[in-house]
Amino acid sequence: MALYSYTKKSKGKLKKLMTVFSVIFILSGLLLMSWVIYPIASFQFFYQPKYANLLRPVAEADAADNFSDNLYQVVGAAFEDYTRASYWFPKAANFKLSRNQTSYTLSIPKLNITDAFVDIGGEDLTKSLIQFTGPMPGEIGNPVVFGHSTLLWFYNPSDYKAIFSKLPDLEINDEIVINSDNVTYTYLVKEMYITSPKDLSVLNQTDKEELLTLVTCVPPGTYLKRFIVKAKLSKI
Repeated sequence: MALYSYTKKSKGKLKKLMTVFSVIFILSGLLLMSWVIYPIASFQFFYQPKYANLLRPVAEADAADNFSDNLYQVVGAAFEDYTRASYWFPKAANFKLSRNQTSYTLSIPKLNITDAFVDIGGEDLTKSLIQFTGPMPGEIGNPVVFGHSTLLWFYNPSDYKAIFSKLPDLEINDEIVINSDNVTYTYLVKEMYITSPKDLSVLNQTDKEELLTLVTCVPPGTYLKRFIVKAKLSKI
């Protein structure tokens, strides 16, 4: 007569496997969070102090809404298409352009940006830089050019979704070179600061000198603030 015995299967191996997978998932999540948060945190620690004295004052009414605005721009950004130029300064959607041509190229030697295409009055920032308002380069006034930024890990001077990510690396008197209608214009950086998306003074025009303004979003990968570079025509 055969004898049978019941042996309870051990769950030890399964528990160990589950533990290993759990640890891997947790570490992967922490690594991903660090990978995203580090460029933003580094901007706050390294770039923000550089421009601490250059933050533009916010109107009292705007300051009261500052927290809710920031919350909206962190959470609401998922629902807004910030690859479209008209979203960057919503209250300025009706600003008009004075233009005689449809495009030109822009180079920033220090950032290895060479002959980036600028679409005058365009909308899609994934395909080009956009001149949002102002006259043609070289003319009296203030052409305002928007460019996208993203997490610094993805910086690529040839990728329009990341092209202005290192704009805060510029220094006073760095060159910005524009080629428009076969004429080369060299601008020198004169001012840089951080401001609110509600600050429409960025788009102001002048009838006294030839200026140029570059605009991107900061910290990189967010849409909380606008980083502004003001330059003045040096030579043709």
